Amino acid sequence: MKKYITSLLLLMFSLSANSQNVDAKILTEENNPKMMWWKDAKFGMFIHWGIYAVPAGKWENTTTYGEWIMHTAKIPRTTYSALAKEFNPTKFNAEEWVKLAKSAGQKYIVITSKHHDGFAMFGTKASPYNIVDATPLKRDILKELADACRKHDMKLGFYYSQAQDWYHPGGAVSGNKEWDSSHIGNMDKYIDEIALPQVKEILSNYGDVAVLWWDTPTNMTKSMTQKLANVVKQYPQLITNNRLGAGMGGDLETPEQFIPATGFPGRNWEVCMTMNGHWGFNAWDDRWKSTKELTQKLVDIVSKGGNFLLNVGPNAEGIIPVVCQQNLLEIGDWLQLNGESIYGTSASPFHFLSWGRATRKGQIIYLHVFDWPKNGQLDVPIGNKLKRAYLLADPKKNLKIIASKNSNQLQLPSYAPDKISSVIAIEFEGEPQVSPLPSAGKTFIASSTDSLTKISSLNDGNPNTNWRAKKGSTTASLEVDLGEILSINAFSLVEPWHPWSGIKQPYNLQFWDGKNWKTIISKTSEGTGVTERFESIKARKFRLLLENQKEAPALGEFILFRSE
Repeated sequence: MKKYITSLLLLMFSLSANSQNVDAKILTEENNPKMMWWKDAKFGMFIHWGIYAVPAGKWENTTTYGEWIMHTAKIPRTTYSALAKEFNPTKFNAEEWVKLAKSAGQKYIVITSKHHDGFAMFGTKASPYNIVDATPLKRDILKELADACRKHDMKLGFYYSQAQDWYHPGGAVSGNKEWDSSHIGNMDKYIDEIALPQVKEILSNYGDVAVLWWDTPTNMTKSMTQKLANVVKQYPQLITNNRLGAGMGGDLETPEQFIPATGFPGRNWEVCMTMNGHWGFNAWDDRWKSTKELTQKLVDIVSKGGNFLLNVGPNAEGIIPVVCQQNLLEIGDWLQLNGESIYGTSASPFHFLSWGRATRKGQIIYLHVFDWPKNGQLDVPIGNKLKRAYLLADPKKNLKIIASKNSNQLQLPSYAPDKISSVIAIEFEGEPQVSPLPSAGKTFIASSTDSLTKISSLNDGNPNTNWRAKKGSTTASLEVDLGEILSINAFSLVEPWHPWSGIKQPYNLQFWDGKNWKTIISKTSEGTGVTERFESIKARKFRLLLENQKEAPALGEFILFRSE
């Protein structure tokens, strides 16, 4: 991501939620040379696969389970481990998986080498509980996948659950609620005898591993974390995420199952997301996201400077669900035509675009139009002189440009060339000239503020400096005076929680009409941030009313966007 000249623009890329167990001071700088391939790649495949594919989401009369089935259904170790004898994915074909990822336009793969159930998907000497020794297949699928990735020039990474392990004694359990006494043990011993040896194996036995993806650092102490970190240090080109534990940090922020409202300023980040409601295979879950939704999510993430790690959950036979395959191939078709607007790009220079998103590559800005203008006129809020504008679908034909003081208007064909996202390239001179955020540098007035936070945190561009209402509060109000009457048509709230936090915040955005406060929009957030647009409102003062029944109301950023 390019660093913009003014600090005001950093506000655009604020994170909508603090990531798991992260110390921002320890994060690897985003311009680290080892990150260059990853930053250019933008799109990767996540694979959650293990013996949890055998029950396929069902245990007894419940069909809503996924890869956490052992934990959620409280299945005893001996009962669950017996599933390994039924796991015989003879239809697994590593080369087919890699070819699918390449056809989808994905540049790297990250697969679960060991998930929280403790079952290793590779041949390990640390425990017989693995795919080679405990299943009829008796094949090391990580080796086969590594060989196929090398053959087809695909980067490969491994997910590894370093702390949670519900099978091996001493492994951590989410919530610290044991359901099987035979699992009780010493966690330090588990780290020394299972986690450490297995991490060494996956990093040394499968060639050039590009990414090591830690997960859920439950009960990880500083000493445990340091032991694993010392192994990682031996691989200077290895990219790691921020979930190792004990404030160790990593190279990547990892928002899960949601897209941060405005992104991360100056950091590498990656959204991991499922295609339906589960990571692991669930035969009863048909809540599939459409190709259009997934492609627009990819565009949205890249426009904010991030990567998209999209998950598939193969079944017990080793087949990636047909719906997943179809979606991936259709995304790949879109990328065949529009890939230059995704790969190797940096984040949008615009704070907000009501009709879509934008990405940048040098002196070209790619406009991703989700909502094609009915009047054929697209307003682009950039003050630079445009040298040329054209559709990627028809690059030889220039679009008519009508320039004004602070913007340019493009004359478009009557119909959108793409039903998912039509891309227009504009070539410009100089650095992008865009108007500052209306709320940048303005003073917010809060009804109450926690003594440990500051109101200035609401527009400082740093998502880790949150504002919170006083402890015990269930309501709060935030008011800002923009200093002049401006036309506002959207806003973003950056919130400090995750989808699994279960935090909801009803909010009410209002404006002052000179006599009364009038409501613009009233909804409830999911605690992970929100961006909403509305009919343009001309006003000088705006107010946000917040509620929160679980914790005191809180925000990382409160941003208003001017009409284009």
